[in-house]
Amino acid sequence: MATRPEGDLSPVLTAGGVRRSFGVSVVLDGIDLTIAPGEVVALLGGSGSGKSTLLRILAGLDPDASGNVRRPLHHAVVFQEHRLLPWKRVLDNVALGLSGPDVRTRARAALAEVGLPDRDTAWPAELSGGQAQRVAVARALVREPELLLLDEPFGALDALTRLRMQQLFIRLREQHGFAALLVTHDVDEALLLADRTLVLEGGRLVEDAPVPLAHPRTPDDPAFGALRRHLLERLGVAA
Repeated sequence: MATRPEGDLSPVLTAGGVRRSFGVSVVLDGIDLTIAPGEVVALLGGSGSGKSTLLRILAGLDPDASGNVRRPLHHAVVFQEHRLLPWKRVLDNVALGLSGPDVRTRARAALAEVGLPDRDTAWPAELSGGQAQRVAVARALVREPELLLLDEPFGALDALTRLRMQQLFIRLREQHGFAALLVTHDVDEALLLADRTLVLEGGRLVEDAPVPLAHPRTPDDPAFGALRRHLLERLGVAA
């Protein structure tokens, strides 16, 4: 991973006054946000609240938004859909857009990290949903990001595969130390993975709270349950 100067504790991402409208509909109305080095932040909100819109802006994928965003040069995005190119084999998908004599070696190493060392020559159509999403994570990791932006990356997976991907995320974060913004609609996922939770409502961040739980975390922990009930109530859902 690209290293920061020793002792540099400045945020890896800073956003100020982010605003986005679609016609007369204001989706984001002045968002201010920072993410510290190595911090995992979960962004929650109801359907249509603007979570994915905000992530796209933070990733630099929405030129029509206003406000200021400072992101690291080395960042990567993982979407809910794996977005693998069907006409390229897995290894070429992981290495897509990169150059240099060691790219394929790095791509193979990234595949090994996500548990797919023997699928480098496979076509995307030959992969299960979980495997395809692991390839998408490998494609992000090979870029050695300081910041990962993840838009409901496990939302389309079955329950068991989702748990495995969450465990993979925890392990990779421990190994690489990247910061992450995780967009999710799953309160349990947010509390399992994040250091801090944000709630987006009415175009604004209405809650910003730490998750004071040690790893490993389990939903049957009473403290986990209390945080879960609070977030569900904040989201307008009966616990």
